[in-house]
Amino acid sequence: NELSDKIYVMSVVCKNNKKVTFRCTEKDLVGDVPEARYGHSLDVVYSRGRSMGVLFGGRSYIPSNQRTTERWNSVDDCLPHVFLVDFEFGCATSYILPELQDGLSFHVSIARNDTIYILGGHSLANNIRPANLYRIRIDLPLGSPAVNCTVLPGGISV
Repeated sequence: NELSDKIYVMSVVCKNNKKVTFRCTEKDLVGDVPEARYGHSLDVVYSRGRSMGVLFGGRSYIPSNQRTTERWNSVDDCLPHVFLVDFEFGCATSYILPELQDGLSFHVSIARNDTIYILGGHSLANNIRPANLYRIRIDLPLGSPAVNCTVLPGGISV
């Protein structure tokens, strides 16, 4: 049970009549490389003419050196870090935000311009499904990015 820690970038190669051709590019990351995972989100934000991928949440198999016969297929929540990924250069940077206390898997996220909203999900560690709506705002100046999180308690009413 191995997961890949590479980024796979899907792009449109050409559109002829009604046929669309895609290309999948495998990219190695450098810097704070996120562990291989599933059940995560990856959104793209735009700020000051720049774009960046934002990876959050998910689950991963426990490291092979910690596996036992009884726990061979066991999974854990990934740490609640936010990763900024530069797709052009393959650089990743990890951010720890105090508002995000638990790793969340299978949540819903949506990006709009420089902001990502995260709702729902599940934490194995606490067996909770938080009702909060998280707003993560990313500012991409020429220097170091700024990443801020606001918790909107109670989520949204529908």
